[in-house]
Amino acid sequence: MSLLRLAGRPMLASMFVTGGLHSLRSPKDVAPAAEPVVRPVADRVSALPDGTEQLVRINGAVQVAGGIMLGLGRCPRLAALALAATLVPTTLAGHRFWEEDDPSARAQQRIHFFKNLSMLGGLLIAADDTGAAPSLLWRGRHAAKDLRRDAHLVHRSVTATAGPASTAGGVLAKLGRH
Repeated sequence: MSLLRLAGRPMLASMFVTGGLHSLRSPKDVAPAAEPVVRPVADRVSALPDGTEQLVRINGAVQVAGGIMLGLGRCPRLAALALAATLVPTTLAGHRFWEEDDPSARAQQRIHFFKNLSMLGGLLIAADDTGAAPSLLWRGRHAAKDLRRDAHLVHRSVTATAGPASTAGGVLAKLGRH
């Protein structure tokens, strides 16, 4: 693992672990801000719990687990995707700068909104990072290419030997040997 990954992943993950722990421990602090985002989603997706505090806790748990996994380098691509999925509603709920009337509060919320947006970009890059190992898609494409090449070689080999074998079989048949 490169030094950049070794240092960068825990740094990126730290915000999610601390924020997720806060959401797990004190969902009442976060629930009022989350309500405008949670309610429309929970109403449309029946699999989600109805309570905003419960959804805040679930989001926090995913952030803690994903942050720890990303920080330790365990399934980092999956962890980064999970964190990215939690960051979108967190950002939309917590940093609604367009609703702020006070210019100072609006500026602070805008800063936090774009900070989260840049963290989302980092997570998407981390989700795409194969750690210098070929991705599953690349491996699959190359395995298919290798199979096609091998099948072509077998076909050429069979075609090349079929003619002489047929001739030899014909000669043997005329001689009365099988």
